Amino acid sequence: MAIDWVWLLMGACAVFALGWIASRFDFLQLKLENQRNPKAYFQGLNFLLNEQQDQAIDSFIEAVQQDPDTSELHFALGNLFRRRGEFERAVRVHQHLLARADLSSKDRHRAMFDLAQDYLRAGIIDRAENALKDLEGTQMEGQAMLALLNLYERSRDWEQAAQIARRLQKLGEGDFSARLAHYLCEQAAALEGIDPKAAQTMIEGAIEYAPNHARAKIALAQLLHLQGLTHKAFEIIKRIFIESPRFAGLGAPLLAKFSIELEKIDEALELLNKSYQNKPRLDVLEAIIHLNAKRNPDLNHLNQNTNSYSATDSFPITKATQSLYAAHLQRTPSLIAVTQWLKGETLSDTDTKKSVLQTLSKSSTPLKRYRCAACGFEALTHFWQCPGCQSWDSYPPERIEEL
Repeated sequence: MAIDWVWLLMGACAVFALGWIASRFDFLQLKLENQRNPKAYFQGLNFLLNEQQDQAIDSFIEAVQQDPDTSELHFALGNLFRRRGEFERAVRVHQHLLARADLSSKDRHRAMFDLAQDYLRAGIIDRAENALKDLEGTQMEGQAMLALLNLYERSRDWEQAAQIARRLQKLGEGDFSARLAHYLCEQAAALEGIDPKAAQTMIEGAIEYAPNHARAKIALAQLLHLQGLTHKAFEIIKRIFIESPRFAGLGAPLLAKFSIELEKIDEALELLNKSYQNKPRLDVLEAIIHLNAKRNPDLNHLNQNTNSYSATDSFPITKATQSLYAAHLQRTPSLIAVTQWLKGETLSDTDTKKSVLQTLSKSSTPLKRYRCAACGFEALTHFWQCPGCQSWDSYPPERIEEL
């Protein structure tokens, strides 16, 4: 029995010793974590959350000096420098990271991507391009290719952009068919006056990429019309009203113009009236007004050239026209339509009428603009790529008043 008590005593001592060692191990781990996350680091985060970037940078610099091997501190510091526009300092931070031999492959690729972002923001395009290309085959490839795509778009290098878009589609980063169609349309626009046949081939390729692409159909119709093939152009533009009815407002002026030249006003009016009944749009309504004037011999004075049409044509407001604007107002409120309707009203005080019309016209002009849904950039012309934020298809085909 004495031997058994000795073994029990020895076992208890061993358990105590193991517990003490484990506690010391936990203490050492906690100490190491405190070293890895110095006080200055948390101060920097606090300053950053309070949008005190200068103080945050000072704290992160202090933290890096205390623990130069912590990569996360370098990433935070480099990103802060870039956000503040201090691109040279951001580049030095990320280059210092890349020079470390102990950096993991994941952090190395992340540092390469951040360095490319530094170069992009600093306007050093060639270095940014090379840095992004070096990330091919890494876990950062998708993000790098998206950044490279944006770079080529801004430099209007559509062929390179198309190559990157195809690679991104293969990588499963999204559907880039509409964007590829835009690239072909951009290239076709540059060739329109030089090589119309090549431009036509590109636009037809764009339609193959995106069969319901309204821009490609509009571009093809305009190109065919310039070549004297108005009949084909008319058939192309008709497809917009069937396949892409949301873009009817953009296609209405062309449909009216081609129908006048081909003497197919009734066919065009049928399409326009059907589109307008589905959704009342002022561009469609004004095309209807012009075509009604062309069809009615008594109203041909509304446009001196009976073989032309423009969405910006001005015309006298008759009682028939007034009734169309009044009907439009019953369906949807419109300051633009009110202004047009008032032009046909007879007021005894002409000076007052003139002042009222001027006021309404000035107030309604901003409502005729198109607005980018991504950044809010406004323009009187519809853009397929926003001049402000470079987003594609961010302009709704409706004017601000119709949104």
